[in-house]
This record gives sequence, structure tokens and C-alpha cells, in this order.
Amino acid sequence: MSDVKYYLDDLKPGMRAETKAVITGEMIDTFGDITGDHNPIHMDDAAARAAGFEGRIAHGALSASFISAVLGNDLPGPGAVFVELNLRFRKPVLIGAEVTAVAVVDEINERTGRVKMKCHCEVDGVKVCRGDAGVFVKKRPE
Repeated sequence: MSDVKYYLDDLKPGMRAETKAVITGEMIDTFGDITGDHNPIHMDDAAARAAGFEGRIAHGALSASFISAVLGNDLPGPGAVFVELNLRFRKPVLIGAEVTAVAVVDEINERTGRVKMKCHCEVDGVKVCRGDAGVFVKKRPE
């Protein structure tokens, strides 16, 4: 039995999946420790406020990591290989914000198995980052 959720021939443009997560201070601290990114705008409330933010902000890559979760868990899901991500960060994400990461099948290359996904993260309906991702998806075994 395979753990693949979708094979290449199951995918159609417009298919969509999302996941949600609430950002916590502990997430930001842990992400900073894992990556080594201890920029004060992420780690220190006073420094973030001095920089013009309402408080500590999440690392952009933390929000982007939820896109990875959608691609790896839901669409295309297990078995897909995430090979490319191009994002533009538009707004900061504060502690307590609920981030919704969305991925939509945009283009499918049947020959190569490469799928282009339009992706974004939003908070309260406002896109905080947007772009696209590339994934390789297995063809259904014969």
C-alpha cells in the first residue's frame, strides 16, 4: 500500500488545499534557535517596536514553512518532492495571528512530472506572502 495521496494524473489545475496555524512566541523562539536567525525584530519586543512593528514578528521563513506542510501533507501530499519556492513577503506576522497557508495547482507538466503550485499565506484574509512552488509528483504505477 502506498502513502501517496495524489499521483500526477490525479491532479487538475485549480485543486486547492490549505492549513492553519496560530503563531506563538515559542514557535518564533524555536525557529530562531533552529535556524540561528536571532534578529531582534523576531526575538525582542522592544527592538521590534523600535523598528516600527507592533511587537515581535515571525520570521518570513516560518510562515513559508506552512506552505511546505500543505505540499507535503495535503496537495500533492506524501511522495511529492518540493524543489522550488519563490515568495514575496508583503506584511509582517505577529504573535497570536492565525496564518492560513494555501496551495493551488497551477500548471502540470505530464512529461516531467513537475507541478507548479500558486501559494500564499494570509492572516485575516490579507495575503502576507505570495508566490509559487515547484514539486515533482510521481506518476501512477502501471
